[in-house]
Amino acid sequence: MYKVILIIRYLFKKQISYLASIAVALCVFIVTVVMTIMTGLLTEFKQKNHNFVGDCIVGTESLVGFPYYEDFMKILEQSDFVEAVSPVIKSYALVSLDGTERSRGIEIMGIDPVRHGKVTGFGKTLHYNKDNVSKVFEPVYEPALAGCVVGVDLWLARDAWGEYSYASEPAKAALAITCFPLTAKGALARAGADIVNTKIFYYSDTSQSGLARVDGSIIYLPFDDAQVLCGMAGTDKRASAVYIKFRPDVKLAAGREKTALLWKKFAEEKTGNKPTDLLKAVTVKSWKDYRRMFVAAMEKEYTMVAIMFALVGITTVCIVFVVLYMIVSHKSKDIGILKSVGASKADVVELFCGFSVMVGLLGSFVGIICGWVFLLRINWIENWLFEHFGFQLWDRTIYAIGGIPNEIEPKLLAAIILAAVAVCLAGAFLPSRYAAKLEPVQSLQVSQL
Repeated sequence: MYKVILIIRYLFKKQISYLASIAVALCVFIVTVVMTIMTGLLTEFKQKNHNFVGDCIVGTESLVGFPYYEDFMKILEQSDFVEAVSPVIKSYALVSLDGTERSRGIEIMGIDPVRHGKVTGFGKTLHYNKDNVSKVFEPVYEPALAGCVVGVDLWLARDAWGEYSYASEPAKAALAITCFPLTAKGALARAGADIVNTKIFYYSDTSQSGLARVDGSIIYLPFDDAQVLCGMAGTDKRASAVYIKFRPDVKLAAGREKTALLWKKFAEEKTGNKPTDLLKAVTVKSWKDYRRMFVAAMEKEYTMVAIMFALVGITTVCIVFVVLYMIVSHKSKDIGILKSVGASKADVVELFCGFSVMVGLLGSFVGIICGWVFLLRINWIENWLFEHFGFQLWDRTIYAIGGIPNEIEPKLLAAIILAAVAVCLAGAFLPSRYAAKLEPVQSLQVSQL
């Protein structure tokens, strides 16, 4: 009981103890705010990448694609762990607006919108056909025309608030899309002056995936049209990839492993057929591995921020160390009395470690409350700063960010509190050992009182 009384007394009766608590609170506040924002951004970015490709991708990086994708899709659809599949054509093309001579290079994706919407979050990215994805390639001004879906950043500009100026319906605009069709061996499928395939598509909708590299570089086309443009139609039809969505109860790693086994068996069965060399380049990847190049960069930034704030904790260690050392040096009389009435070295260590834990808990509580209040108002604060001073944490005309993430995760808070307490204990280690070694005969000498 005396330990608790002394801990409370040291905590609230000594002004220097407030310094340690304030230091911990400030560190916890900063870490809570920054790590909550960074965690939210990383989680949101991963989810957007997941929504873009589904759970698993069977595909090739080759521009000529691979054959027998339809046969493999039938096998997948009969599997008990697969919910939906979608074939995809991926290639590059030149696009010019309304027949103008100026062209730019873009990436094209050929999809079946209904299938693709079941596997990915494609339907939710649309503006005009969000509730009717089957009509997405039918321009409202002329349904008989071949439509295309344009990445929103290719078509519209974001304002300072990150909003796009949509019209009430898609504007009538023709886009000439030109591809260089390739044979299964990678050679040009057409020779002479007319080596390209060109078709006119009409703007029917925009897609806003929230991924800047996607929304600013991709045009979606009907699967069959893209297949013809790229030279993948004909007797041995080819596709670039098959996107797969697993059933809800199937774990990602297990689903990918099952898919890989199915593909291995399928590829072996096709050995000996004419275009089977293309099957060797096909890989089976989970969405995490498939989008690793994009996600890894942000994960590294997150790790670097975490390391930087771990270094900030060293400051707290030093502050707690100084505070406890000063308390021990000024409380040698208390320590001597305690040891003279039977307190052991372990009791003294427990006393000062308990004090450091209380400093950590008190500072963490204050820091988290302040951080929580600040995060609740962070978007309002940013909007106010932008309206009055033109300051934005992220320029919405450049970054595909809506509101700043401010949802606090209990696991993150628990980790921050534990880290704060651990840091305080680290700062208390040497002073508590020094206090435990003090002998009553030394600390109770008249010269020491």
